[in-house]
Amino acid sequence: MATLTTDAIQRSLEDLGTPLADVTFCVVDLETTGLSASECAITEIGAVRFRGGERLGTFQSLIDPGSAIPPSITVLTGITSAMLIDAPRIAEVLPSFLEFLGDAVVVGHNVRFDLSFLNAALAETDRPRLSNRSIDTCGLARRLIRDEVPDCRLGTLAERLRLEHQPSHRALDDVLATGDLLHLLIERAGSLGVTGLDDLLALPTMAGHPQADKLRMTDSLPRSPGVYLFRGRRGEVLYVGRATNLRARVRSYFSTDTRRKTGQMLRETARIDHLACGSALEAAVLEIRLIHSHEPRFNRHGNTWRRYAYVKLSLGERFPRLSAARTLKDDGGLYIGPLASTSAARTVIDAIQSVVPLRRCTCRATRSPGTGPCVPAQLGLAACPCSGEVDEEQYARIVSRAVEGLTSRPDLLIDPLAVLMRELADQKRFEEAEEVRCRAAALAGALRRQLRLGRLRESGRLQVLSPGRGGAEFCDGLLVQAWRADAAGDPTLEFPPASGKRPVPGEPIPRDIADELNCVAAWLESESHLLRLEHCDGTLADPLTRIPTFRPMTDPHA
Repeated sequence: MATLTTDAIQRSLEDLGTPLADVTFCVVDLETTGLSASECAITEIGAVRFRGGERLGTFQSLIDPGSAIPPSITVLTGITSAMLIDAPRIAEVLPSFLEFLGDAVVVGHNVRFDLSFLNAALAETDRPRLSNRSIDTCGLARRLIRDEVPDCRLGTLAERLRLEHQPSHRALDDVLATGDLLHLLIERAGSLGVTGLDDLLALPTMAGHPQADKLRMTDSLPRSPGVYLFRGRRGEVLYVGRATNLRARVRSYFSTDTRRKTGQMLRETARIDHLACGSALEAAVLEIRLIHSHEPRFNRHGNTWRRYAYVKLSLGERFPRLSAARTLKDDGGLYIGPLASTSAARTVIDAIQSVVPLRRCTCRATRSPGTGPCVPAQLGLAACPCSGEVDEEQYARIVSRAVEGLTSRPDLLIDPLAVLMRELADQKRFEEAEEVRCRAAALAGALRRQLRLGRLRESGRLQVLSPGRGGAEFCDGLLVQAWRADAAGDPTLEFPPASGKRPVPGEPIPRDIADELNCVAAWLESESHLLRLEHCDGTLADPLTRIPTFRPMTDPHA
């Protein structure tokens, strides 16, 4: 049985991400004829590659910008037009510079300025933009040492921090000073638990977060798949989520996530627990079960299952009719769903009733009809056994058609809607055609999901393997255990049965397990090309004719 982890643990080397000591940084600085990358040009490039604090190589070149150097730039940098007479043009320098840069992480002080000029030069020479990751030492300095210096200009930082190299507004001098600053900032960042490249890249925005002091809660999180739980002061679960990289995902709440509810959640958070998983499937199933179990206040997705509804055909009645039901009853009815809401169920009902004239009146049909036809019957939209216009045998044929369409022949319901939609579109009645499309899409989605989950429920005990990756075992569509390929067949997690009654073929799908069934079905479909079937008690097959998808219509003349 898997247990939640809250304490720091000894992590493997894979959990540490890319250690900063193994990262190759290329510190870059440019001198230019002005501030605008679209109107000005590069006059000098300087770059130095570092790894583990060691200087690996140096690149420096003056560049002919193709225009005179403004006097203000000469005063600032000391570069004159005469110095650039024999210098190469940028098109000649770029190939060697790109080779020197390689896939290193680009570092600069206000690196966005340097990258804008480099990308402009690449565009002018028909080359793609740089895809290298980048680090701005100015942004890092603002987060790590802002209180120690009057400002974060490179000259000020070099002087106050007594860096070995001092900037001079020449590319190579500025690069060496920026390199010194980078290594000092990396050392400072280590005190915040920054050990990998991903942490360093995210630090500028994290450290300025109002709840940045809670970043220490993420120190024990591995860089592997799993589920995380934000807990309040009383231990209550505030939020449950999953990630392929637990550490990176949880730390992102302190940087890139600006949603209002995230700020409130972090203010209430007193502890962050996690459960590492061997695969994304395990994490997805655990997330669903934990959300259903704890019903966290800040979870929206996955926390609405109690509001799911069904489309019910009341086969237990003498004259069955359709209705939206919130709960399942052992009343002999045919249930389709669960669907997202009562409103979604009513949309599906509208679609069915527009094809099959089932009665819409809610009164109880008697054996001695004495009332007139209901309004839908008067409009020709429904059969009305209450008035005696349709006898029991005739109505049974209508019900049989509906049952067949909902269980084994979805085309009986879908095709007439598709024909009607096309006819309305051909008549340029686009609004009406769109209404039909929406109903058809809702019905098709409900039937597609019903058939998919029903197929999975009938598979019994199912075991699949993914060569080189691991395997999983399911019972009636629910995950029982999963294992990794390197675990010698031992399960990495053994899952207890999900809450609620396990499904039996032919019975309606309980809403408390519908999310997990849907998750497993989606995983099996997406991974089918990688999986090998090892065992299956029942059947596992797709219908030969797939239910169509009704995408939004577009007016060809719009």
